[in-house]
Amino acid sequence: MSTATHKLLKGATGDWEVVIGMEIHAQVTSNSKLFSGASTAFGGEPNTQVSLVDAAMPGMLPVINEECVRQAVRTGLGLNAKINLRSVFDRKNYFYPDLPQGYQISQYKSPIVGEGEVIVELEGGKTATIGIERLHLEQDPAKMLHDRLPSQSLIDLNRCGVALMEIVSKPDIRDAEQAKAYVSKLRSIMRYLGTCDGDMEKGSLRADVNVSVRKPGGPLGTRCEIKNLNSINFIGQAVEVEARRQIEIIEEGGKIEQETRLFDPNKGETRSLRSKEEAHDYRYFPDPDLLPLEFPQSYVDELKAKLPELPDQKKTRFVADLGLSAYDASVLVAERESALFYETVLDRLANRARDGKMAANWVINELFGRLNKEGRDITDSPVNAEQLAAIIDLIGEGTISGKIAKDLFEIVWQEGGDPRALVESRGMKQVTDLSAIEKVVDDILAANPDKAAQVKDKPQSLGWFVGQVMKASGGKANPQSVNELLKSKLGV
Repeated sequence: MSTATHKLLKGATGDWEVVIGMEIHAQVTSNSKLFSGASTAFGGEPNTQVSLVDAAMPGMLPVINEECVRQAVRTGLGLNAKINLRSVFDRKNYFYPDLPQGYQISQYKSPIVGEGEVIVELEGGKTATIGIERLHLEQDPAKMLHDRLPSQSLIDLNRCGVALMEIVSKPDIRDAEQAKAYVSKLRSIMRYLGTCDGDMEKGSLRADVNVSVRKPGGPLGTRCEIKNLNSINFIGQAVEVEARRQIEIIEEGGKIEQETRLFDPNKGETRSLRSKEEAHDYRYFPDPDLLPLEFPQSYVDELKAKLPELPDQKKTRFVADLGLSAYDASVLVAERESALFYETVLDRLANRARDGKMAANWVINELFGRLNKEGRDITDSPVNAEQLAAIIDLIGEGTISGKIAKDLFEIVWQEGGDPRALVESRGMKQVTDLSAIEKVVDDILAANPDKAAQVKDKPQSLGWFVGQVMKASGGKANPQSVNELLKSKLGV
């Protein structure tokens, strides 16, 4: 259930509500294309991964790739959507240099996946439920290159025919933050499923964003589509820029024309590309070379039974079983690799029940913080899960303090090695023997008689003395032992 209160934009005539619908184009994870056996590997030399079908040679017929069908069904199940046991491939007719056939094989009235929904998490613990209208399979067109020759555009057919899942949302998104959260959530789900790698820099995930504005609660306005956004930050920026452009036009007495626009992140503006086509402009009709796609419910049930644990399920488990906060659990499950790293740490802990929350804190604050600072990815972490678990075990069993643990983390980050062996060889063990730290405590109390006299009236000031003892001992004194010794000597 949605708990979000969306952001209204202020104009000269009052508040405006933004209405957003999105079309996500996600490249299906598959070794070969949707209707041919040509490779889908990224980065090949131009026009080296092209079959006769992709190039639309006369007499060539498409043959459906079952793996792409399987991946589309699995994605639909991950989106809590209706799986249609019968779907139809259509020809979407338009003429453009990147489309050798003169049409795109897509799905129109009968898609493979029907209505579903995803719940996105927003700041402040709020959520928003975004409806999914449909998911259909279609061919990717070729890639046009405009920067190789001064007076000509070139065509690379390597991408032509690669399978895409087009995921169409309902117009349920109400501001830029929701739009960004929605794309992030879809990408996370597909990465968990292994149905799309979500690499926006390589074009594996692209978004077309439909934006309109209206007075709160009023009728829907005229929408404009912003094409081919390949960054989550750009999506947020484009929504803000386009919404404000439309508000300004309407408030000045103008009219919004339905059109397709492009976003220029360098200038922070959208610009017109062409008038927006309607479905009838494409003259859809069923592809005569492809039979309707049909499969039994048992096929869907089998795929559903083998789905991995998805982000929302994993988050619920982390909160229920480990006592993590909803926020910490959300951070850990946002990316599949991060969740896997945390769970590997848990598996290596000597006392999972005792130290599971501590492990979450260390992964989120120390590890993620350091990775972000250095621009690294979790898969490139100098400290692996086994090493981090060993550090947490050493804290949990009282061998080292939290302060020493941070020093140890730094050593492992820079030099590697076994944390236990490092603690032994470098004399980093925590001092728990009261007699060994009693002189330090006595010296600090003697040097601060006024503060010591105030502790009975202000028990919270005991923490200052603990800090001083920890500092004097180089962080090796056991904080709990220091606390007990101080209380005994001060009579509190």
